[in-house]
Amino acid sequence: MLVDDIRNIIVKHGRLTNPEGLTATSDLYAAGLSSLTTVHLMLALEDHFGVEFPDRVLGRKTFESIQSLAEVIEELKAAA
Repeated sequence: MLVDDIRNIIVKHGRLTNPEGLTATSDLYAAGLSSLTTVHLMLALEDHFGVEFPDRVLGRKTFESIQSLAEVIEELKAAA
């Protein structure tokens, strides 16, 4: 369910070329994610999941795939 929620948020806020074809491990940057859309995506994810991305996770690695985002969000939710 977490992966599906993240995928839906990416489709809405990511402005990717073909977001419907994304798998959990697809490279979001190769699919068109930019630094500006990363900020929009982060804000939407924070709002939806009730978390705040700390500076230590604000990097390309966190936002490179749906799976990497899910792992970070699960970690943040568990720490809350």
